[in-house]
Amino acid sequence: MKRILGSLKSFFFPPSTAPVAVRILPLLTIAVVMLLLFVFTTVAWEKTNATAFCGETCHTMPPQYLTHMASYHSRVLCEDCHMGRDVLAVMIPRKIMYSWQTGSAMVTGHYEYPIVARNMRPAIDACENCHKPETFSNDKLVQINHYAEDEANSLTTTYLSLKIGGGTSREGLGYGIHWHVENPIYFYSVDRERQQIPYVVVTNPDGSKTEYIDVESGFDPASIKQEDLQKMDCITCHNRVAHAIEDPATSVNSLISRGLISEQIPFIRKNALEALNKAYAAESEQAAQESVTELSAYYQITYPDFYAANPKLIDDTITALQDQITISKFPDQKVDWQTHPDNNGHVTAPGCFRCHDGQHLTSDGKSVRLECNICHSIPVVSESTQINALLQLNRGYEPESHLNSNWINLHRTVFDETCQSCHTVEDPGGISNVSFCSNSACHGAKYDYAGFNAPGLREVIAAQAAAMATPTPTPKPIDPDDDVDITPAAPAAVPTDPPGMVTWNGTVGPMFKSRCVACHGTNAMGALDLSTFATTMSGGKDGMAVVPGKPEESMLVKIQSGPQKHFGQLNTEELEKVIEWIKAGAPE
Repeated sequence: MKRILGSLKSFFFPPSTAPVAVRILPLLTIAVVMLLLFVFTTVAWEKTNATAFCGETCHTMPPQYLTHMASYHSRVLCEDCHMGRDVLAVMIPRKIMYSWQTGSAMVTGHYEYPIVARNMRPAIDACENCHKPETFSNDKLVQINHYAEDEANSLTTTYLSLKIGGGTSREGLGYGIHWHVENPIYFYSVDRERQQIPYVVVTNPDGSKTEYIDVESGFDPASIKQEDLQKMDCITCHNRVAHAIEDPATSVNSLISRGLISEQIPFIRKNALEALNKAYAAESEQAAQESVTELSAYYQITYPDFYAANPKLIDDTITALQDQITISKFPDQKVDWQTHPDNNGHVTAPGCFRCHDGQHLTSDGKSVRLECNICHSIPVVSESTQINALLQLNRGYEPESHLNSNWINLHRTVFDETCQSCHTVEDPGGISNVSFCSNSACHGAKYDYAGFNAPGLREVIAAQAAAMATPTPTPKPIDPDDDVDITPAAPAAVPTDPPGMVTWNGTVGPMFKSRCVACHGTNAMGALDLSTFATTMSGGKDGMAVVPGKPEESMLVKIQSGPQKHFGQLNTEELEKVIEWIKAGAPE
């Protein structure tokens, strides 16, 4: 040993009289060793941060690994989301912490299925390394294909414009879905998956705070501390962005849309969905895979001619469904599409409706708005027989009633003739898609997580609906001992025009009530109130709406006759009646 130590000492510390090469050699050796050590540690660091290492070597997690590889984020490393990005001095301790948690759990068995990540880095350390919410501003057209469970697998398509929004209010933006990132929002959740949120508090631009409490929860804000609140960020909604598992219906629609399953196969949407649901109920992945092959026997028996002519289409369908099972059913880890709720939506999980369910109210009855067109345009449903679909992007004036935060709950109770001033109203509340008010995407869908019928909400809605309705006199109770005539009074006569004359009471007033007062009523847009004869004759801020005997000088006729269509446009016949009325001196 002494000889070895002596040799090393003489090698690394040669005498000053030694040749130059002998004195330089130790320095070169140290430099090479340091270089090799640096290369080795760098390669090891990169290797241990690779997705394959995390998913297949360090801790085998097929659900997380396979869903990640099938996601839009497949080229994003696991560490980028779970540990974030920072300087090496910060990342090494984080790596040690994660390795200790993982290693100790594997050695001691101290974990449970399904595995849930409990210590994700906040979005500012993860998502926002690549995405900058302040720059989001454009809307996005979304197309959703649905196939019916009929023999032809009939296609209907839902179109909507997703209001991604975002940006910063400092630049005149800060709207749409990503408004939630620009504005400080805190919430309290009572479960690990953050699906039950009874309390939300929003910090307003002036520094004040608005509290919303789920009226069905019985929650008391005084029961929590400030540190118990969680700040809303990207991951609050995009919690499964790299590990999403589609529900069976969405999977089948997607496979048909992408041509992996042929829509020419009779009843394939119905049968594929049944096969996938049956596979999810199987106890093992092998049993799930085998159950799908029963489709082949079904079509051989039920549609022998079609099967004989198209066996490859059936085989391709089976393969596509089996591939879907591979990335969506993991019985050993107890994972499928139901185990990890996806908060980016509101169909298969509460998602947006965790707060926007209509039953999170302030103390004065205002809700976190449950309204479709906050986040996206009103969906438009188009059938395969249609040549085109008209996507409705509503802009412009919004009546005061629509600004009520509970409007989506109120509109069905206060629906009247004024609605047709802006909307087509055929088959109201139906699913025929013949008008704005018969939208099957609204009325034909079941929203399990919205609070439309929450008992605590009904009282609030009833009171607000009553306040919106036109008040009717309450009859005085009749005392049976009074000597009065209790014969019901005859209904009041409906005003009619005298022969050959158009009057306010007979024609023009009722017309304005149904066509104009939603905007030009008590709220008097443009200071013009057309709800009564007196207020109509007094005009608005642009001048006299009606100049008796002079339709050409009346602002109402000028605007309705101008080249630019008015928001509430009278038809030709209605406008002619108004002109005739004004020419006659605008009689009441």
